[in-house]
Amino acid sequence: MSIHVSEPGRPIGTRLPEIFRNRTVGDVTELEASSALSNTHNEATDAEFQQAANSGRHRALQQYGAVAAGERKEERVYLPVSEIASPAQYMVPATATMSQAFAVMEDNAVHHLVVLSDDNIAGLIDFRWLLTWIHENPKEADTQSLLNVELPAFLTAFPETDAHQLARLMLAHRLNAALIVDANSGRPSGIVTSTDYLKLYASASQQEGAV
Repeated sequence: MSIHVSEPGRPIGTRLPEIFRNRTVGDVTELEASSALSNTHNEATDAEFQQAANSGRHRALQQYGAVAAGERKEERVYLPVSEIASPAQYMVPATATMSQAFAVMEDNAVHHLVVLSDDNIAGLIDFRWLLTWIHENPKEADTQSLLNVELPAFLTAFPETDAHQLARLMLAHRLNAALIVDANSGRPSGIVTSTDYLKLYASASQQEGAV
């Protein structure tokens, strides 16, 4: 149930955390500044959940289902992020130009895109980052590909990752979205954004107001 952060970098090969590539992953304290990351090494940002994942995440999910029955999502001590994440994702190859990526966002009314390099996850970009780049480089938008641009840092987590823990990490790293990755296939299974959290707690406020 780990959460990982990949530092900014070009979308060459995969920027997916090493746990999905069967390599050793280092652990750091949740909100403590970590050492510099490289394109070939990523650090786990929540040591506690790394240990929990290794001890059997599926068993934890089964226990959660029995205990959490009847509880409101926002009040649960453990809430799998898969319960609030959106399963819909849109992807673009790293060879796509900035203008093409922008067009995909506009055509599908989405604010996040998964960037693929040779069918590997190479990054996660959002509308604000893309719009800022195009504004600063208007003459290159139609010719510059994502492949030659340093993409922003992004968070990845498992579907079983605790949503509350992920929210704290998103705040700590000042990121408004995280990519949910299937542990078995290493493929993206969803995206959770700050909007998903707003919907969760807005719904809770409406229920309290009705009471």
